[in-house]
Amino acid sequence: MAEWFECKIKYERTLENGMVKKVNEPYLVDALNFTEAERRIIEEVAPFMTGEFQVSDIKRARFAEIFETTDAEADRWFKGKLVFVTLDEKSGKEKKSSHNILIQASDLRDAVKRLDLGMKGSMMDYVIASVAETPIMDVYHYKADIPEKTE
Repeated sequence: MAEWFECKIKYERTLENGMVKKVNEPYLVDALNFTEAERRIIEEVAPFMTGEFQVSDIKRARFAEIFETTDAEADRWFKGKLVFVTLDEKSGKEKKSSHNILIQASDLRDAVKRLDLGMKGSMMDYVIASVAETPIMDVYHYKADIPEKTE
């Protein structure tokens, strides 16, 4: 299972009108620990940054699943909260557990549609408790560092 970290990058962005504004943007990184998450986010964003930037915050992000798409219009990330209802066999009572899901979509309606599509094969009963847009800019999956073979 992936271990996700939300890393915030602080840098100065030049706006369309020529003004410079300090921004703090969150990114999601799959890493083993906080140290690796910082190293990976620096590697990922450095080619796209002009000037100085810094990692201003790193925290764990709990996502049970991430539903991604290659659709170019799906440029935003939404956090969905699913509530699963199970029956406790001993007591006979309903037991609820909630899980956070990250969905890549173009708008809220598309996010709900993609969430339902992603959960299509699930055998468990679930209820969508909430879906909201996140400020996450991009998601970076884990890539193993495989050394090249020399002959």
